[in-house]
Amino acid sequence: MNFGKENIDISSFDYHLPADTNLTTATLASAEKASPFIAHIGAPKWGYKNWSGVIYPHYTKDKDFLQYYARHFNAIELNATFYQTPPPERMAAWKELIRDGADFKFCPKFPQSISHIRRFKNVEQQTDEFYMSIAVLREYLGPVFLQLADNATPKTFPDLKAYLVTLPTDVQLFVEVRNKNWFDELHRNDLFSFLKESKLGAVITDTLSRRDCLHMELPTPHAFIRFVACDDDRIDYLRLEEWAKRLKIWKEKGLQSLYFFIHAGDAPSLSLYQFFITTLNKELGLNIYIPGNTLD
Repeated sequence: MNFGKENIDISSFDYHLPADTNLTTATLASAEKASPFIAHIGAPKWGYKNWSGVIYPHYTKDKDFLQYYARHFNAIELNATFYQTPPPERMAAWKELIRDGADFKFCPKFPQSISHIRRFKNVEQQTDEFYMSIAVLREYLGPVFLQLADNATPKTFPDLKAYLVTLPTDVQLFVEVRNKNWFDELHRNDLFSFLKESKLGAVITDTLSRRDCLHMELPTPHAFIRFVACDDDRIDYLRLEEWAKRLKIWKEKGLQSLYFFIHAGDAPSLSLYQFFITTLNKELGLNIYIPGNTLD
């Protein structure tokens, strides 16, 4: 994902996270404290050939990458479903590859045919196909996320609301908006208030040139974060360290779950994932596996 990486002077970039919003403070304060905290960290996809010899044994075939990926990470941001809904039998084949990851979660993205092409109108068939496909994942199905097109303005809000209320409530759902107009005061309040009332989550996107998408709004006590690396390790380590410290605070205040995906180009280094998981384990008292520690 290259969203928000253009035209940025790294030397003057302010990597600090914004303050929590009033909605986030209220959401965490009222969250059920009895539930154990869970955290899932992963990548946007599993097909990174440069991880051969570290995540994947040398000469691993592409079709076998997933089974090794799931031994090192406990989640995948399943962007493949955005381009086309896989048939249930393909989902079943992916599920069968997850043999050693009891807590592994797929987090599928809604198809673009629903969100970008038809814009939530007359999408009953596409929606049914999507939910029927992901249902095959069963215990490995995590939350799904719905991304609006970059040019989808708040004028689409009535159609979005009408669509969201028709969706199954037994699958956790997060919504991601990108158009700048969503973040002016009026539309921002309308959107996040609706999500809170509907018990729907909001994707937080941390990328360089679109700091408005780093809105820090939690309509539910669950966080879904898409982190876009800036290709400067020093800055990215500082950004990830900031996230670990904020997530520690959120956990103490009532955050119940975390899904955090690092986008780091077409041939990402494991170092960002290793650094973040190590820091998160230390700050939050977790024991998430550090990818690449051993090679099976």
